[in-house]
Amino acid sequence: MPDTNAVAETRNVDTNSPFYSPAAEDAIAEAASRCSNWGRWGDDDALGTMNFLDDAKRVEGASRIRRGAAFSLAQSFDANGPQHGWRKRNNPVHTMLVSGLDAEFGEPEMPHGFGGADDYVVMPLQASTQWDGLGHIFDHGVAYNGRPASKVVTSEGDLLTGIETVADRIAGRGVLLDVGRALREDGELPDGYAITVEDLENTISAQGESSVVGRGDIMLVRTGQLSRVRRDGWGSYAGGAAPGLSFTTAGWLHDREVAAIATDTWGFEVRPNEFENAFQPLHQVVIPHMGLFIGEMWDLDKLAADCASDGIFDFFLTAAPIPVTGAVGAPVNPVAIK
Repeated sequence: MPDTNAVAETRNVDTNSPFYSPAAEDAIAEAASRCSNWGRWGDDDALGTMNFLDDAKRVEGASRIRRGAAFSLAQSFDANGPQHGWRKRNNPVHTMLVSGLDAEFGEPEMPHGFGGADDYVVMPLQASTQWDGLGHIFDHGVAYNGRPASKVVTSEGDLLTGIETVADRIAGRGVLLDVGRALREDGELPDGYAITVEDLENTISAQGESSVVGRGDIMLVRTGQLSRVRRDGWGSYAGGAAPGLSFTTAGWLHDREVAAIATDTWGFEVRPNEFENAFQPLHQVVIPHMGLFIGEMWDLDKLAADCASDGIFDFFLTAAPIPVTGAVGAPVNPVAIK
């Protein structure tokens, strides 16, 4: 069994630091203990909550295809994206290696008039729609399943829980909780709004039986923030104030045994965070302790409009990450099929 005291033994924090918050420190420790999945699937487990998404769950997800209508849930991957340098992240840079100009006006590259085009992209793996992997966040130097962070992610990448470990896993029943539409007439939660367990339960109640979330489901939460920034401009979408999950939802997510959760915001949880001097405390619990996969910057608007129209909020969802060996996060083009 992984050492469940591993984090407790490293919680020697500088209480004089301007970034120290006893309330946050205690709350994170308590939630981490309550929501821990360490050892649940063995000492060598690298899948975390993806263990809930088994073959039977994929069959169940496929049964939710009724009309064959497909929706891409990806934002664009281009220079007009939301990144503005925060955490050294930039928008994708797309460059052509060979273009039609070369084929039409350049020296022949191949015999008999054969020509073509090639291109490449340079970008952070979390520049746009993406998954956070289990090596993305640590708690006091400890990674998922109680492993020392230095033994998991090195200069060569994530050696144990790299995103490639779930390349064939993330396909099954998706469920949309359109919290923005359920709580607000305009469908858009204000920045800084913390989505509580009560909000999630009320959304499920308002949407009906097809939105009940359970074991192995991929849960999508629409706040409406992406709709707003599309209209008003990106602003501080990447790293700034946003609606999102309250820290108090950690236990609910753990008890529901969801395989993954994704939102239309940059950071999944409410920003500013609910504790003074804390940074992404919900991440600090659900990734290294629960082993939960988090999707961020998903485009849920067209899917949400369709769900509101027909009253059906579950569907087949396939969302395999690009299997970049050793990556702690990866781009994805999720596709929901209803």
